[in-house]
Amino acid sequence: MGLTMPDADALDFAIVVYREEERWEAEMLPVALTSDLHGLIHALRQIPSMGPTIGMVAVGDDFFVVLRVYGERVNVFLSDITAAWDWPLARQVLEYLDVPVPEEEEFDTVLPVGDLSIFADLGLDEMELCALASDLDLLPDEVLSSIAGRLGFSQPFERAVEAAIG
Repeated sequence: MGLTMPDADALDFAIVVYREEERWEAEMLPVALTSDLHGLIHALRQIPSMGPTIGMVAVGDDFFVVLRVYGERVNVFLSDITAAWDWPLARQVLEYLDVPVPEEEEFDTVLPVGDLSIFADLGLDEMELCALASDLDLLPDEVLSSIAGRLGFSQPFERAVEAAIG
């Protein structure tokens, strides 16, 4: 598998989604958090929410990470284990999950890793999440948009993305 050059139009972003007064809200987080897992977890813990906070990170056209933080509990899902070869955030996720970075010759396809049932209680089961993560026709921001739609916070998510790209 050869390295692909990042798309100049590809967007790196981090969004926090949370419940406030019985409705979903979404806000953009600093773009620096797209390469800092511990900073991202810290930022998610700072959001006052009626329940867990959800972090959604898209890194270019390469991969995405979703997190769910509730108190000390942190669930993490990485869309493609092979992203760890090139991206600090993906390596940090593998380290957090205690999963070794694979050798480059071990994989030639997309392989999600982490908590596959991260959103099962919200209506997005493991099979569907893996299918979305493995769809090579979708860019990470498109997959996250699809996940947001399935979980019921498409409008706040899209507003946050629009605010980021102006």
